[in-house]
Amino acid sequence: MPNTATALDLLLLPTWLVPVEPAGVVLKEHALGIRDGRIVFIGPRAAALKLEASEIRELPDMLLCPGLINAHGHAAMTLFRGLADDLPLMSWLENHIWPAEAKWVDEAFVRDGTDLAIAEQIKGGITCFSDMYFFPKIASERVHNSGIRGQIAIPILDFPIPGASTADDAIRQGVELFNDLKHHERIKVTFGPHAPYTVGDQNLEKIRVIAEELDASIHMHVHETAFEVQQSVEQCGERPLARLGRLGLLGPRFQAVHMTQISDEDLVLLVESNTNVIHCPESNLKLASGFCPVERLWQGGGNVAVGTDG
Repeated sequence: MPNTATALDLLLLPTWLVPVEPAGVVLKEHALGIRDGRIVFIGPRAAALKLEASEIRELPDMLLCPGLINAHGHAAMTLFRGLADDLPLMSWLENHIWPAEAKWVDEAFVRDGTDLAIAEQIKGGITCFSDMYFFPKIASERVHNSGIRGQIAIPILDFPIPGASTADDAIRQGVELFNDLKHHERIKVTFGPHAPYTVGDQNLEKIRVIAEELDASIHMHVHETAFEVQQSVEQCGERPLARLGRLGLLGPRFQAVHMTQISDEDLVLLVESNTNVIHCPESNLKLASGFCPVERLWQGGGNVAVGTDG
């Protein structure tokens, strides 16, 4: 532990404490000390009470653990909760979600929906989340004001969306927001091409080049359904993941959301490229889209995170 001779700003005294290291350990009657926004002390309660602290906070019958990370979501869609259940993905999107978004989504919708999502996430122990939705500048402002950490993925599609008339317009806005926030302590801006079936090769190549120049990540729905994979094979002659690999998008800066359909070849491609996979079990079960084979990915050496989706 770093030097604790200087007074702590805050000393937390929970009944149970889960440290990052060592993994799998639950400490009882331990304390955590914070100074200048950083954890500088973890130790037994008795030792902690001998330290000088500006504020001491007792947390009886509470467990203190590292904040959870929601690796994929569409925060403002919290306002659409419960709209259109028991439908497959494309019917859900084309007949219900996209029409509702066209009717209702504007800057005020994104502001209020993002605020609600942030509040719910903080209440649930989430201290960092990834958001991929319209009017990303508004979402970034809500993240800044809330104190939570956030990854803002700029939504990019081949057709007009709320807040961006073309893919080039969305990319331009993304570059501007990236540059505005590149030194922000809590916000990271990434590029979010929606999915292989809504973004063509030309725009994907533009995104790859710009992301490489900025050292920015790319966040994208990939292999969410069996239909998506089948359609790609019929129209492009290859699976979506193979197409993304051919275009040079895969790698440690690429975040493949869903991946419910993974062949042996897909698994090799994911692991060898060090591509990250984000598993969204509740969303996939709601839409009966399939289920990401997390254990296979882990056994193969893949990196997997978890998200809630929209």
